[in-house]
Amino acid sequence: MKLYNNLLADFKNLYMAYLPLSIILQSCIGSIAAMLILKSSTPEYFPFIQLTICVMITMLYNAAILAQMHLKLIFNTLLLSLLINVLLIIVNL
Repeated sequence: MKLYNNLLADFKNLYMAYLPLSIILQSCIGSIAAMLILKSSTPEYFPFIQLTICVMITMLYNAAILAQMHLKLIFNTLLLSLLINVLLIIVNL
């Protein structure tokens, strides 16, 4: 919990610096996950569901930024987006 609070405090202090970096980071991770999902040869609807989740969570972060939501919500959405996309990458390797 202490690590989370320290990261959140740093994110709040340097919000304008971290904002473009976080958009680029989570978009790159999301696009890697989407590429691996599309390359996978799993049964019929499973890749479609994974791709839908990947795109939705990546766009949720971008929408939270554009809507100028509270910084804690934006930070939590970033962590959620990175976690889900990394899990999708691991599943599709």
